[in-house]
Amino acid sequence: MAKYIAKRVALAIVTLLVLTSVVFVLVRLMPGDPFSSDKMTPEIKANLEAYYGLDKPLAEQYITYMKNVLHGDLGYSMKYESQTVNCIIADSFPYSADLGVRSLCFALFFGLILGIVAALNRGKKLDFVCILIAIIGTSIPDFIMGSVLQYFFGIKWQILPVAQYTSFKHTILPSIAVGFYTLASISRLMRSSMLEVVSSDYTKTARAKGLSDFRITVKHQIRNAITPIITIMGPTVASVLTGTFVIEALFAIPGMGKHYVDSINMADYTLVLGMTIFYGAFLIVSILIVDILYGIVDPRIRLSGKKR
Repeated sequence: MAKYIAKRVALAIVTLLVLTSVVFVLVRLMPGDPFSSDKMTPEIKANLEAYYGLDKPLAEQYITYMKNVLHGDLGYSMKYESQTVNCIIADSFPYSADLGVRSLCFALFFGLILGIVAALNRGKKLDFVCILIAIIGTSIPDFIMGSVLQYFFGIKWQILPVAQYTSFKHTILPSIAVGFYTLASISRLMRSSMLEVVSSDYTKTARAKGLSDFRITVKHQIRNAITPIITIMGPTVASVLTGTFVIEALFAIPGMGKHYVDSINMADYTLVLGMTIFYGAFLIVSILIVDILYGIVDPRIRLSGKKR
């Protein structure tokens, strides 16, 4: 087990190093200049470039930046005065993470239920209803879903607030808007996986032994069918927990998505790099955890990563 984890950790570190290096170069190739302004004199611009080290050769900038990153220092924002990238992430990530956790709980709970119900009622009305919900979820973009929810539940029926993020009521609509696509994907995958295990040999053997339908479903079918769900949870968790700009902007949530897009528009090199490294590290760690869990849950996978 230790050898398996060590290989995965080493691969994750290499991946993050490559990601950081590539993004460092690409950021410098972005059109625009973080200090381009009609009101800025050449002297002030030269001083700012010297302060941020942009006057040095690219290789020297890279070495200095990587040394700082290894010490956990992502630098100062070039647009948000006197604010470090670490502080900006620390202030905005809790909002995105909170929204993401709520969205994931919503998506997992209802997605698994819909998938299981659809598979156990294959060809019946319940199956068609669950399939219809899944199709709607995967077809409608999150910003359309958010706008529809705002209109009906916030404006027309005035049941829930349509903006801000200050109480439990404020979290309901954005959580549904973010999580509905994930819910649809999970329900479709769970339905397909359940249909495979329903007709499997061990299910037939369990029925032959006289086990109840409930016990067969919970102990044998769901337990084996849920493995593919674990596989997709790595990138899903990372993408949801680190925020979505459209929904955050639509519901006026001060999360990471807004800062990430603004940093690109403003050519804020350090903030773009810091946000990208954070996103990348979060995604890599999520996938690493899923790989380890997958190796534990699925007995067909050796600790070395090979199948039996």
